[in-house]
Formats: sequence, structure tokens, C-alpha cells
Amino acid sequence: MGILDKFDAVRGAYNEARSNGRDPFSVRFDVIKSATEGEIGGRSVTLMGTNNYLGLTFDGACVEQAVQALRENGTGTTGSRIANGSYGLHVKLEAELARFYGRKHAMTFTTGYQANLGIIGTLAGRDDDLLIDADSHASIYDACKLSGARVTRFRHNSAKDLARRLKHLEGNPGNRIVVVEGIYSMHGDTAPLKELVAVAKEAGAYIIVDEAHSLGVLGKKGRGLAEAAGVEDDVDFIVGTFSKSLGAIGGFCVSNIENFDVLRVACRPYMFTASLPTSIVASTIEALRQVEKGGHLRERLMRNSRRLYEGLALAGFTMGPEITPVVPVKVDDAETAITFWNGLLQEGLYCNLVLSTATPDGKPLLRCSVSAAHSEQQIDEAIATFTKVGQALNAIPKPAMAAAE
Repeated sequence: MGILDKFDAVRGAYNEARSNGRDPFSVRFDVIKSATEGEIGGRSVTLMGTNNYLGLTFDGACVEQAVQALRENGTGTTGSRIANGSYGLHVKLEAELARFYGRKHAMTFTTGYQANLGIIGTLAGRDDDLLIDADSHASIYDACKLSGARVTRFRHNSAKDLARRLKHLEGNPGNRIVVVEGIYSMHGDTAPLKELVAVAKEAGAYIIVDEAHSLGVLGKKGRGLAEAAGVEDDVDFIVGTFSKSLGAIGGFCVSNIENFDVLRVACRPYMFTASLPTSIVASTIEALRQVEKGGHLRERLMRNSRRLYEGLALAGFTMGPEITPVVPVKVDDAETAITFWNGLLQEGLYCNLVLSTATPDGKPLLRCSVSAAHSEQQIDEAIATFTKVGQALNAIPKPAMAAAE
């Protein structure tokens, strides 16, 4: 048996995707012209699969701060903070994050994936119980493996099932740690956080909320679902990323837990990974300021999200359960999804092709992520493109007159 033979199923799925035209791994953008526009093969493409929720990747102030830091500090740090030391901007970003969230402590990571690996994998030990939502991100599942803790999955967004499973764990040694997300990245639904927190606290459990897709999107100040649900004081750890609303890359954790800084010498993913270049740190600090004063961006983002969701639903598509900037269109089978995705790309619309192995319910998705930078015209054109391709593939009904012809 060859060492790669265990991936035959993955290879088969990939080959199936390639047999129907382009596949997501072969897409190459010649130019990224703005937060919402790119070019592929010399043709203009509307970007609707980038998680660039506030459109800050081309914000002038963010770019200028990054350029200045690049000139002053060079292209990289060439090592971890534990080995090579911290730059002033690293310390400043953590102070800004703590202030933004009203927390005593903040810790940054080089990616959001690494933040989940580091925090969950370090906090939970062999004698502890991790309870995670069944629809959790891959980084949360991988963190569970790293931790060595006992892992229990509870039914997606079910406070009742969480309570039942916590009850079964009574008497176990160690701590119980509940992990949920603000906005779930595939179906775009939010957690019933108030109910989940109440259940966790009643059982004496700690709670971690991953606000990767909800930072900058939810809450009056843009702090995420915990703010919007009014439960910030009851959430022990908030984890998130800089690669969505903040338009950069990196991850973080904030908390009020005493002795938090011991994690800096206990968390291996933090200790043994090179720290963020200061150009990224500087742009992130500026983006965080934009989020704080960005109520108008959040309002525009939600208007755009509603416009796309309702337009696609009206056209006859099966949508996700809730209107958020993650707008998924459900497709019956992989072959249709791949052909549909290729058709959209041919018509100048880029979204995410998500096959069944990566979706919570095993149904393929065409996943859109909306930006505050999208114009109403771009949203309407996206609806029209989805409708045109969907009708050609018989994925949605054709208009009665067209059907009669």
C-alpha cells in the first residue's frame, strides 16, 4: 500500500471536480483590482467568495500603515516572539484588542487557525471534557485532537442537547469547556449564544466563542455575537481572526482569566511559530479602528446581505437558515454544484464551491460571502447570474413563458 493511497477518496472527488471544467484549486487571479473585483484570464470577475466583509483590504489608511511599517521594520520577524522578541507593534496590537473587547488580556497568533489550535489545545488537558458544536470549524476539531481531552459533540445550536450532555459528564474529573462559533462559516447561521451560555454556566463550564466570521459584523461596536447577545461578561475566552473583517491575516484570543499570560509559555503553536510581520500588524491596528467607527459599514453589509439572500430566495433557490453575510445556496448533488460553479465563473462571478465532505449536512453548497464594498448593481448582477445559470441547469424553475416556449 502506497503512503498516499489513503487519500484515494479525496483524489476521486478532486478528479470529479476537474472533469467538469475548472476547479477551485486551479483558479488563478491575474489581478485583484479592488475588494470586489478581480481578473481571470483577462476577464473581469466579481468577487463574492472572499470573506472580505467590510472591504478593508484596499482601505487607504490600512494600506498606508502597512507600507510605513514595512519600510521601518522590514518584511518579516524571522522567528517566534519567545525566541526573537516582540516588536513594539505586536504589544500595541494586543493592547488595542484588549481595549476593544474590554478585557484584561489579549494574545495574538500568526493565523486564526493557529489561534484555535493554540488556545483550545492548550486549555484542555487529558482530564478535561471539551464539548463542541457538531458543525464546528476544522480548526476546532483539530484543536480537540491536539488537546488529548475527552471530546463530546452536541447537536448543532441545541442548548437542550448541550445541557443533556453536560449532565452526563457530572462527576468527571477536570474542567468542562464548551466551544461554539458566532457565525458558522458554511450555512451562515448564528449560535443561540444566550441560551448556550446559560446552560454552560449552570453546569460550571468554561465557554469559548470563535468570532471569526462575526467580528466586525455583529454587535453595536462590531465585537461579534457575544456583544450582540449581551453575554460578553459570561464568555471566558473569545477567539477570532484578522483574515475576515480586518482584511489581513492572523488570530487572537482575549480574556479576563487571571494568569492568562502563562499561555505564552505553555502554548506550543504560539511559542514555535514565527510572529506576524509588522506590516500586517500595523494594517490590523488600523482596521480595528475602522471597525470601532464602522457602524455605517455594518449597516451597508447587512443591507447587501439581505438584498442577495432575498433575491436568490425569490428566484427559487434553497438558502441557508438565516440572513448573514455568509449566503449559501444549496445544490442537490456534486456534479450539478461543480457545473453550476463553472457556469458562474464563466459568467464573471466568483463564489466558493463547497462539496459534501466539507458541509455540515453533506449537501454541496455554492457559498457567497457579501462585502460592504459590493454595490447594489453588483448584488443585482450576481442574482441575475445565479438565476441564468440555475435555470439553464434546471436547478430552479424557468419562468412560465420561457417554459412554454
